[in-house]
Amino acid sequence: MHTTLHLLAEAAPPQMLPARSLMAFTLASHIILVPLGVALPLITLIMHGYGLRRGDATALLLARRWSAVMAVQFAIGVVTGTVLSFEFGLLWPGLMGRWGDVFGIGFGVEAWAFFLEAVLIAIYLYGWRRLPARTHFLLGLPLPVTALLGAFGILAANSWMNTPRGFSLDSEGNPVDVNVWKAIFTPMFGPQYWHFVVAMLVTAGYVVAGVYAVGWLRGRRDRYHRLGFTVPFTVAAVFTPIQFMLGDSIARAVFQKQPVKFAAMEIVWNTDTHVPEYLFGRLHPDGTVTGGIKIPQLDSILAGFSPATEVHGLSSVAAADRPTVAQATLIHWTFDIMVGIGSVLLLLAVWYAFVWWRRRRLPASPWFYRSAACAGVASVVAVECGWITTEVGRQPWIVYENMRVAEAVTGARAGSLWTMFGLVVVVYVFIFGSFLAVLLKMRTRWRLDDERSPEAGAMVTPETDTPYGPRSAVAAGDSPAPGDGGGAAPTRDGRP
Repeated sequence: MHTTLHLLAEAAPPQMLPARSLMAFTLASHIILVPLGVALPLITLIMHGYGLRRGDATALLLARRWSAVMAVQFAIGVVTGTVLSFEFGLLWPGLMGRWGDVFGIGFGVEAWAFFLEAVLIAIYLYGWRRLPARTHFLLGLPLPVTALLGAFGILAANSWMNTPRGFSLDSEGNPVDVNVWKAIFTPMFGPQYWHFVVAMLVTAGYVVAGVYAVGWLRGRRDRYHRLGFTVPFTVAAVFTPIQFMLGDSIARAVFQKQPVKFAAMEIVWNTDTHVPEYLFGRLHPDGTVTGGIKIPQLDSILAGFSPATEVHGLSSVAAADRPTVAQATLIHWTFDIMVGIGSVLLLLAVWYAFVWWRRRRLPASPWFYRSAACAGVASVVAVECGWITTEVGRQPWIVYENMRVAEAVTGARAGSLWTMFGLVVVVYVFIFGSFLAVLLKMRTRWRLDDERSPEAGAMVTPETDTPYGPRSAVAAGDSPAPGDGGGAAPTRDGRP
């Protein structure tokens, strides 16, 4: 509690705390949806392509159901993403007013990607049972591209805030002579973009696979659940070691381009060589560190592959130009948590790969599936920790070394901002509650559909039904089975 108060109670305008709290809450909420928004289209199309290539009705059924989840998630993401876009102008008018002409193109790219993705999702959903199989699949292929394009726009804007480039300043400190390409492709753009994209693939893969891992633990071990687990988990397992290497790369980029942020991440107080690495621990105002596990010289080795590597400390810049001690401790913990989760996920991926290499089957241990069920939640936590590290580590700057957060904040009354914060919390609880309720309702309907189809006398099961071509015939005098019937009659789960 003492650390939290010191973290928030800075000498700043009274609007700072509510504005930061509101932005942090809405951003953290939106990030929960982002992995599915960015990566689920690709995972769905992998399953779709597998089903078409192998003539596998189970894979096609999974792809169709995942596309419905994708559409619901997109609708919720539209709401939370729109709120964030308004907050940039309402909460941080100083940022957008002075610097919008420089880095605003990233938001423009994201907006175009959003509209394209909305159209393509609608076409993809409509295409089930209505378009030829190959045409439908090909029309879905641009979906992952638009998702990556949206991420491109957002990461271009964020990386510019971390390493601003592509402008000159006039005598009044306003940006002029904007070079759009340099503003987009800043020194941190590449490391941030690929680290983010692969993180989304890893997280979405583990989240989706976790659903079917829970089903396996509950005794549902049919082909439907095996395939629903194997494809997304394989995607996540393949990208996990890649993400580990990208994480090491971006940490070294931060060391080179943002040395003060790196010092905060590693709670380094004095500039020195042979700097130790602390696993967790707490930094104090006098520069001492208590708690945690100290590993001699490791920080210098990780930063520059040599114990003689010099690491800049927080004390190398004025106190007003660096994160506070409490902020440094916070991002050191979030950074360590992120790395720790990544390391555990890497071990899980190695376990999966080893069993598959030796026995050509899925692991049989219940502990593997318990771990897989937890991996999705752990991945989301790691993503949240990564963003906290990125944003808090840049403090007190909103545009690194060019504009402080206090200069950008709105002049609205603090009381009004707190009221807005409370309303947003209530609305978001309703939105995410509705999202969860819809997903549970879809799950229940799909399960009932799978259970009742055989009982109705029609051979329509997850293993035999297909979304293409005419529906299974119904004997004369029989009632159409749920999920069956001719023409465009709806099934129990609402599919056309």
